[in-house]
Amino acid sequence: MKICRYIHNSSPRPEPRLGILTEDGKIIDPNYVWACDYEREGKYNFWERANHHCPSSLSQILRLKEDPIDFLSECYGLYLFLEKVGDLELRDGTPIAFEYANSNEVKLSSPIDQITTYRDFYAHEKHVAKGFEKRNEPIPPAWYEIPAYYKGPTHGFIGPEEEVLWPGYTDILDYELELGMVIGKEGKNIKENDAIEHIFGFTVLNDISARDIQKKEMAVRLGPAKGKDFCSVIGPVITTIDEFDFKEPDLTMTAKINGELWSKGQSGDSHFSWAKMIAHVSQDEWVLPGDLFGSGTVGTGCGLELDRWIQQGDKIELEIESIGVLENTIGYKGK
Repeated sequence: MKICRYIHNSSPRPEPRLGILTEDGKIIDPNYVWACDYEREGKYNFWERANHHCPSSLSQILRLKEDPIDFLSECYGLYLFLEKVGDLELRDGTPIAFEYANSNEVKLSSPIDQITTYRDFYAHEKHVAKGFEKRNEPIPPAWYEIPAYYKGPTHGFIGPEEEVLWPGYTDILDYELELGMVIGKEGKNIKENDAIEHIFGFTVLNDISARDIQKKEMAVRLGPAKGKDFCSVIGPVITTIDEFDFKEPDLTMTAKINGELWSKGQSGDSHFSWAKMIAHVSQDEWVLPGDLFGSGTVGTGCGLELDRWIQQGDKIELEIESIGVLENTIGYKGK
C-alpha cells in the first residue's frame, strides 16, 4: 500500500487527512470508510465509533494498532466491499474516496502527521568518501564500526509541492537525496534478525542543508544544528514494507533540478542495513512507532559532491523507485 495524507481544497475545513493511494489514482479515506460502514449498520454514534477505531492520523494508528499494515489492509478491504455494494458516500454526501490523478481539488501533504524521533544516518560510503576527500582526510575507521547518526527536530518537516525555506543566515543551500524509513512497531534491544518486523515502510527524504553553516558547526565537532534544523522534506507517500515482500529493498534513486538529471544511485549501496541501524539504535533505548530514520545521502545525491548548487526558485524532483516523486520549489532567501 501507498499511505499518504491528503488535503481536499473544496472541504469547508481543508485539513490533512490520512489516505491510501491506489494504483488507479484514487485516495481512500479509511476514517470515512469506517464511518460509512457504521452508518449503514444503523449505529447512532457512527462518527464517534469511526474516530475511535480508525483515527485520521497515521501516528495514532502506528502507536495503537498491534499490526498497522494488517489494519490498513483491512480498511482497504472494507472499502472494496462498500464499493461492491454501492455505498461510496455517507448520507450527508461525504465521499469515502476521491480522484487524485488529474485533480486540482486534492493535493498531498507530508505522509505522516507526527514524527516521534528523527534520526539521520551516514550510511552510504560513496557519499562519505567524497566528503572526507574534500577535507583531504581519510574515512575514520570508526565509521565502519558503527552506523553513526544525528538527531534532528521533528517540527520542521514539509511535504510535496511545498516551498523549501531558504534561511536568511545561509548563502549555500543543498538538497540531499535519501531513503527514509518509518518505524511501525516499538522495541528495545532488538536483535538484528528481528529488526525487519519493526519497519512500517519507506518514503523519499530530502535532508536540506545550509552547507556554509554546517561546515562551521562541524569544524568545532558539534552539530549539525542550524545547518539542518530549519527544513526537511518527506513524501509523497510511504510505501509499506509488505510491497517489498518484507525485505529491505534496493531501489533506484534520482534527483532532477529544473528537469536536468543531477544524481543517480541505489539505496542498496548502503554500508549498513536497516536491520543493523535499528539494532544499533535500540541498544538500551526505545525505538518507537512513528520514528523516522534517514539512510544518509546516496552517492552523488547532493550538490556538495557534484560542486553544483541549487538556486532560489529552482524546481527539485527526487524520485525513488516504487515510492514516487517528491517535488518542491526552492524558496527565496529570507531577510
